[in-house]
Amino acid sequence: MKARASVGTDAWYAAAGPEDDVVLSTRVRLARNLANYPFPPHFARDDAEHVQALVFDSFAHGEHPESFHALAASDLDELGAKILSERGVIDEGAKEMPGSGIVMRTDGNVACTVNTDDHVRISAFVAGLDGNAAYALCRQLDEDLQKSLQFAASYDFGFLTSSVLDCGSGMKVSARVHLPSVSFAGTLHDLVAELGEKGIEVAACFGAGQGSGTSLGAYYQISARQSAVGSEFDQMAAVVSAVRYAAECERRERKAVVRSRPTEMRDAVCRAFATMRFASLMPLREAVDSIGKLKWGMDAGIAGGVTDSDLCALLYRIQDGHLQFVLKNGSFRFPADIAKDRTLQTERLRAVIMQESFERLTM
Repeated sequence: MKARASVGTDAWYAAAGPEDDVVLSTRVRLARNLANYPFPPHFARDDAEHVQALVFDSFAHGEHPESFHALAASDLDELGAKILSERGVIDEGAKEMPGSGIVMRTDGNVACTVNTDDHVRISAFVAGLDGNAAYALCRQLDEDLQKSLQFAASYDFGFLTSSVLDCGSGMKVSARVHLPSVSFAGTLHDLVAELGEKGIEVAACFGAGQGSGTSLGAYYQISARQSAVGSEFDQMAAVVSAVRYAAECERRERKAVVRSRPTEMRDAVCRAFATMRFASLMPLREAVDSIGKLKWGMDAGIAGGVTDSDLCALLYRIQDGHLQFVLKNGSFRFPADIAKDRTLQTERLRAVIMQESFERLTM
């Protein structure tokens, strides 16, 4: 069975980025609310529909309206909502919120949700560690929307949001990072505690790992706890500094593991390669874990032939919703025993895509 489901070269998560041996991506989000309307949890009557119409109209009459596509969340099918959730554009359950909607820029780098936790949440995504580039994308759209929308704000509290922690700038910066050496060396808890003292959170990206407090595949998300303290510049500097510190810790521990525990590292990487290479079915958790270990080996210099950006893109391509979209729009022949089982078909397709992606891997 052939399953060439490649990601377009213009997808942000398939691009190379600064420090992408550790930092997969950076996201900046701006929360905004329209003046004279209650927050979404307290909507009355037709408030949700009015807010959605005002926001959609602002995009339609803003700069470069042809670059954006607006859609009421109720018009999304379940698969479309799942894919957007896997890409971090919407939260699970957003489709069910009254009057909710999504506005996507055609290149996928910028998205705006309507009537979720706040009236407007602008998000920008970039590869690697580049908070300034992500913020510039958000800020440009924020300024454009403010030409036709009045956002709720006060002199004392800044932008008003549904959560007190998001008031002020309304900005939240986060980065996805890969910390296998820190996890393997047992210093993750110390790093998390150290960043926590500075108001920085470290959370799992794809679910919990096998060890206490660990994340599947050693993929973590680093972000600030709140937006209410300091300016956008201060908040950006704090998060970027924390991410760079985590990256330095990972690289330092990586060198130490290569020097002092090379057999254990090679064993973990080779086991992941063997599992991926010969599996007929690949559950999602196993796939994420294998990608994490193979990336670890590649960044440590014991494997090659695949780039960090290839692996970042692969983490999206193997998600359930993305694979189900491929199944829905492709034509595949499966063995008779799984021909009527969509779950097993998804696992089979994931295994094939993993094997094709690592065809050029060298050990």
